[in-house]
Amino acid sequence: MKAPANPPVDGRFRFRLDLAYDGTDFYGFAKQSAYRTVAGELLSGLVKIFGEDDQDFRMRVAGRTDAGVHAQAQVLHLDLTSEQLKRIRRGHGVAERLNKIIAPDVRVISFEEAEPGFHARYSALSRRYRYSIADRGVVPNPMTSRYLLEILWHLEVEPMVEVAKEFIGLRDFRAFCKERDGTTTIRRLREISVKRRSNGVIDIEIEADAFCHNMVRSVVGALMSAGSGRTSVREVRKALSGQRNEHAYKVQAPQGLTLIKIAYPAKSKLAAQAELTQRTRTLDDN
Repeated sequence: MKAPANPPVDGRFRFRLDLAYDGTDFYGFAKQSAYRTVAGELLSGLVKIFGEDDQDFRMRVAGRTDAGVHAQAQVLHLDLTSEQLKRIRRGHGVAERLNKIIAPDVRVISFEEAEPGFHARYSALSRRYRYSIADRGVVPNPMTSRYLLEILWHLEVEPMVEVAKEFIGLRDFRAFCKERDGTTTIRRLREISVKRRSNGVIDIEIEADAFCHNMVRSVVGALMSAGSGRTSVREVRKALSGQRNEHAYKVQAPQGLTLIKIAYPAKSKLAAQAELTQRTRTLDDN
């Protein structure tokens, strides 16, 4: 690996990692001493390459996925010291070395020096998730069945599409989030789509600036309720009034959910975006 082109910040050099993982056997992304997590798996590999780090390499991730949730396009950053960088052998890529060390249900796609001002979480413009459902009459492919939710009843896509329109824009998702002290439940949902594939599987894709805890799976619960005739546009509007009520929707199982995209601005705007986000978000945003 060539020497970093950008000057260090607080004595460390920042690197960006793009990765994918099957979340089935992980207790979420964030490091937890008593459970197997994606961050824990990565850190075990990083320590073998760079040595121990009492700050966990200052790892920060774009979207902290929950237990059982998958990712096709996760992004994180690390801050490495000059001494740690000396441990990288010439001609040996870090991504390749990590993939030989860590378990096969996590793959590092790329490991490269970050652009100036880049912050994996704060520089992000949006996150996009897909939730996949196999309803009654659909026979899932066994090679991909662990990445979708199987249900025994039929869903009508048309009412799901109509209800989905209610979520677009700046909304208070208090009835669709697990509230945490010091955090806001107001989010700007940019896009939501509901489509049935040729094989019958239903895909719900949701993109927002950020998501509060359990928001995506709770919105999916509302759409599934609409698809089975158990809720209406009027009832969802009531839930979006900003007051939690008895009709808050079920948080659906994690296996159907996959993080599929993190969007960032142009290189020249990374630092400004990070500064803007830090003024309006908290570390509990996903």
